[in-house]
Formats: sequence, structure tokens, C-alpha cells
Amino acid sequence: MSEPLLIIGNGMAAAKLCEELSQRALGRYAVAVIGAEPHLAYNRVLLSEVLAGHMTAADAQMKPASWWRDRGVTLQYGTPAVAIDRTERAVVLADGRRLSYARLVLATGSHPIRLPLPGMDLNGVHTFRDLKDVEALLAAAAVPGTRAVVIGGGLLGLEAAVGLAGAGVKTSLVHLMDRLMERQLDPAAAGFLRRAVEGKDVEVLLQAASDAIEGDEQGRVTGLRLKDGRVVEADLVVVACGVIPNADLARAAGLEVKRGIVVDDTLATSDPAICAIGECAEHRGIAYGLVAPAYEQARVLAHRLAGEEARYDGSVMATNLKVSGVPVFSAGDVTGGEGTEDIVLTDRGLGVYRRLIVKDGLLVGAVLFGDTADGLFYLDLITQRTPITAMRADLAFGRDAIAAAA
Repeated sequence: MSEPLLIIGNGMAAAKLCEELSQRALGRYAVAVIGAEPHLAYNRVLLSEVLAGHMTAADAQMKPASWWRDRGVTLQYGTPAVAIDRTERAVVLADGRRLSYARLVLATGSHPIRLPLPGMDLNGVHTFRDLKDVEALLAAAAVPGTRAVVIGGGLLGLEAAVGLAGAGVKTSLVHLMDRLMERQLDPAAAGFLRRAVEGKDVEVLLQAASDAIEGDEQGRVTGLRLKDGRVVEADLVVVACGVIPNADLARAAGLEVKRGIVVDDTLATSDPAICAIGECAEHRGIAYGLVAPAYEQARVLAHRLAGEEARYDGSVMATNLKVSGVPVFSAGDVTGGEGTEDIVLTDRGLGVYRRLIVKDGLLVGAVLFGDTADGLFYLDLITQRTPITAMRADLAFGRDAIAAAA
């Protein structure tokens, strides 16, 4: 008889886990996925494309309804889980139903960060995290002459700003730091990115600290005041300053929670019947906010649920996606420093930049802009700790050049 396996969260991590389980443990578990959003699982990376009108919400779906049905997965979406009864091994839904489990997986994702600024409760202040946010922004963008300010120059902020500009909204991007995507890119790559974003009709304001969101007597947003006294006029303010792990259910259930839900190398929480993967999980002190680690965790957990030996040892931080329509990749240690050497290839005319960081004959970091075709090749060199001395002369030119020279 199939064991009841519940997955709370109907996002990218949950979809990947179900895909991996269908390949390894089909029939072993009666799988049910509980999602708070009234949608099938969708690719959050594509939200800016939906916002810009380049695709529909349906286009962003990861799997059609038939895919889940064919694999025997029961979907309970649109009704969130509100409690975990660990004693009875049951999950309580918002409508009062109780679903029993033998194994429970938490894939609850993250909450968007809301800044402690005056005016955050004004009409016209939004976050950028899910399809509901996109629907609200599209409604606001439909008003002619709408002006928007996006707070945050990381991935979320860039996606929101470029998406709004693509929807015809006059958009400014405000970022506290001295460059965009400072955690993933070095100053040179960030400079390339800034020019690309500005080429998408987004005004970029760096080293700009937000002080307060201003509004009128009707409680509607009129602009963002910066700490230096400047006011950026706006009808719409989007706060996209990052995310925090959604550990609410786990915390209420008495599981160990620090920044995220603490898991070990088997991805089990402090209750061995409950596991956690994706943005809600914290492994060895790290809560990853990226898709690739969530997928790695889903693969490892699927192996374990299938009765196979597998351990999760952590992920090399890597970002490989298109920001404002331009490919960007970074992996490993992008700061460099003592004992490291840089191999740099720059072509401003083509808008191509590559910086490879080498230490002790190994590739330890890579930053690519404009041409990321070799990104996964460099990532493999980093994760496998492959000696690069013999290929160093051709390393900046990528896999094909190295193969041709061999």
C-alpha cells in the first residue's frame, strides 16, 4: 500500500521533487501537493516576462494539469496549510480539512522582504514575488502616464524594473549599493549590466538610500524620498529587496528554525518524518535563494525517498539567467583576493565580458556577461576541482577553444 507523502508548497522545488519521484519511486507514495496560490506550479523566473507582456501566466506554468494527473499526484492548490500536527502526523488546511502523512516535505519558499519605511501601507506600494503581484502591477501599469520606482538592484528588482518598463511604465530603479547585483557580479560586469538596463528605458540610481514613501491626502503614493533629500516621483512603488525563508509553519510546529528551517545532509528537519527543500530550508547555515540549489536538494531527497543512498553537501553559488534580456552568469568566489589571479576577456563593442578567478591551479570563480554559453562548463570545472594549468591559455575562450587546442 502506498505511503501518504504530503508536500506543502506548489512551487518550483515541489514540482522538481515530483518529477524526480516519478522517475524513481512511482507507486511507492501517494503524493499530494498543497499550494496556497490558486495556480498550477509556475516558473517564478519568468514573472518579469509576464509583466512585460512577452508571455501569459499560462506560458509560465511548469507542467500542465495532465502531467500531475498522469503521475498520480493529487493537487490541493488554492487552500493553504495552516498547521502541522506532528503528534497525529496530519496537516491542517485553511478550510478545516486534515490530511494525514507518513512523510512530509516542506517546500514553502520565501516571503518578500518589506522595508521598515514610513508609507509602506500607502495605496500603490507592492512587492514582486508571485502572480498576484504581477496582476496588481499590470492593473496599475494599464493607467496612462503611470510612473514607477523599484527599490532593489538585485535579481528581483531588475526583473521588476525591466518588466514594468516593458509594459510601458516610466521606471526608476533605486539601489543602496554602488553597483547592481553586487553579490553576484564584480564592478566591471555590473557596469555592463547597468548600461543594458538603462538601454531598456530604466533610470538607475545607485548609492541611493530610501528614507520614506510619500503619499497624498487620499493615501495614494506620490513618490519615494531618498535620504539625500531627493524625491523620485511615482504612482507606484515596488519593494524588491530580496526574500526571507517562509518558515512560519515549521516554527509554529516546534521544528528547529534559524534563518530557515534547519535540515541536515539528508534534508531532514529536527523531526525525522519531515524534510525541507528549497528557499525555506537552511543547510549548514546557508539558506539558498536560488533555483539550482533547490533542484539539487529535490534530486537528493527523491533518491532518499526511493530508498537509495544520497547526501546533500551544499551547492556552489551560481546564477545563470537572463537579466533584462542579457545573459548573466556567475559562480563560486567572484570576489578574488589574496592568492588569486584573474583571467579577463572584455569586448565592449560586442558587450561581452568574462572574468575567471584562479587559485592554486584551480578555477574558483567565474563571472560572465553577454555570452554565457560556457557558464556550465566553468561551473563544472569549479565543482569538480579540475586542474586548469594545461588549458589556461585557452580558458577564457571556452570549451570549444580548449578542445581545439588539445
